[in-house]
Amino acid sequence: MSSFEDADTEETVTCLQMTVYHPSHLQRGIFQSIKFYKREKLPSIEVVNFGRNSSICRYTFLDKQVSRVQFSLQSFKQFNSSVLSFEIKNMSKKTSLIVDNQELGYLNKIDLPYKCMVKFGEYQLLLEKEDGESVESFETQFILSPRPLLQENNWPAQKPTPEDGSCSSYFTHVTSPTEMDENEL
Repeated sequence: MSSFEDADTEETVTCLQMTVYHPSHLQRGIFQSIKFYKREKLPSIEVVNFGRNSSICRYTFLDKQVSRVQFSLQSFKQFNSSVLSFEIKNMSKKTSLIVDNQELGYLNKIDLPYKCMVKFGEYQLLLEKEDGESVESFETQFILSPRPLLQENNWPAQKPTPEDGSCSSYFTHVTSPTEMDENEL
């Protein structure tokens, strides 16, 4: 029993869970290099690159629409905090990275909240952080989503139905096309 009592205390490790979606992931096999549903332990000093160049990126997307290095994640410790945080940096000159509706241009970076949506091109990634005690390492875990994580539709919001039962919405007001002289523009 003394070996159990003298053993080092096991620290919990921060885990960054990434649920990914792309509309044609099944047909093209763009995620075939990613090991889904298995946690991978990484040193906290490592900058983790995502892109299509397998010699530079830890996680690759087999898609010519993705930049050689699309974005990077780096862990750090906030001042006066004992847990790891992460920052995401857009490494693509051609494609903006959208983090919770905030657009990041080339070399722009932002601290990741505990849960956020990251988008570029047709890719959607839901990133969720689970805190741990260790600052020496963190884990990543990928989950493949069969359907979109975010439905974007720009339909106008429907007004509440009044008590008299009449319904008024964008779709019930049909307007016919009107002819216009090009000089009226």
